[in-house]
Amino acid sequence: MRFFAATILALLMGVPARAEEADLRNFRVGMPASELPAEGYTDFTCAGSKTNVQGWPDYARCPADAAGLHALRFSYQEGSNYLAFVNDTYEGTKVGGHPVLRTVLISDAGVVEGLRIETDPAARLNRRKKAYLLGELAKGRYGENGWACTEAQPGTGEEPAGGMFMREHCEKTAPTRRYVMDRQMCHQVGADQRGFVSGTQLEIRRPG
Repeated sequence: MRFFAATILALLMGVPARAEEADLRNFRVGMPASELPAEGYTDFTCAGSKTNVQGWPDYARCPADAAGLHALRFSYQEGSNYLAFVNDTYEGTKVGGHPVLRTVLISDAGVVEGLRIETDPAARLNRRKKAYLLGELAKGRYGENGWACTEAQPGTGEEPAGGMFMREHCEKTAPTRRYVMDRQMCHQVGADQRGFVSGTQLEIRRPG
C-alpha cells in the first residue's frame, strides 16, 4: 500500500517513483546541461527578461544572476505528456494538477545547479485559489520531516482570504539537496473577490 501511494504521488508530480533518480521528471540538480532531454519541451525563454531562445544549449544567452546562474524557463510539449490524453488535469505545464512556471538554473560551467517551480499567477481563478496547496505536495514528495518554517503576520493592505491567511517560508537541507519554499494565501484589502494572492514557489539547489 505504501509503495502504491508513493507511485501515485510520483505520477502527480510528473517524476519517476524513485526519488533518487530525479528531482522533477527528467531533471536532476547536478546533471550536466548537455544531458537535458532533447525532446518533449518547448517555449524556452530567459526567466525575467522574456528573451526567447531555441533550447537548452542557448542558456548562456540568459543574463546571469548574482550567483552566476542562468535562468532558463520552459514548457512541456503536449504531445509528449501522455497523462494529458487520459486526464485533463495534466494538460499544459503542471505539477500535481497546478499550472506552474518551471525554470532550470545553469552555471557557466554547464551544470544544472537548481530547479525553480512557481505556481502560475495567470492561471484560471479556480486554479489560483488552490495554488498554495502545492506546498503540501512538495513536502510529501521531498519528505515531510526536516522542514524549518516561519510564518509572517498580515502586512499593510493584507487580510485573510475566506478566513485564511498564510505567508510561510520553509527551508530544508538534506545530504545532497537544499529546498527553499515560500507560499502565500491572502486578500488585498478593498479589492473584490478576485483580489487575492495564492501561490507557491519552490527552489531545489545543491547544499552550499
